[in-house]
Amino acid sequence: MKLAVLILNKEEELETLLEGFIEIGISGATVIDSMGMGHILSSDVPIFAGLRFMFTGSRPYNKTILSVIKDEKIEPLKELTSKILGPMDKGGSGILFFLDLSEVIGLKPEIA
Repeated sequence: MKLAVLILNKEEELETLLEGFIEIGISGATVIDSMGMGHILSSDVPIFAGLRFMFTGSRPYNKTILSVIKDEKIEPLKELTSKILGPMDKGGSGILFFLDLSEVIGLKPEIA
């Protein structure tokens, strides 16, 4: 089992992504409103206010999607995100990563 974490910069693609999760057999996810460190520093910390120009055109808010998935869903999820968001290695779309889970309690048996 893995924890899939997608930090989504293109919030307008959230619904399409979640529909895609269902299509590839990922039936659950948690979506959290989030904000990048650079935006916080450039807005709220006076000493970093000069960095604001670096974030012109960037998106101040994003969504973080968390989902516990089976190992065999990693490749389909990578393909889905690439199809919807474009190549993740180009930057700007978001960040996708996976963490190993030693134990998961509370999931439906068909997920675990």
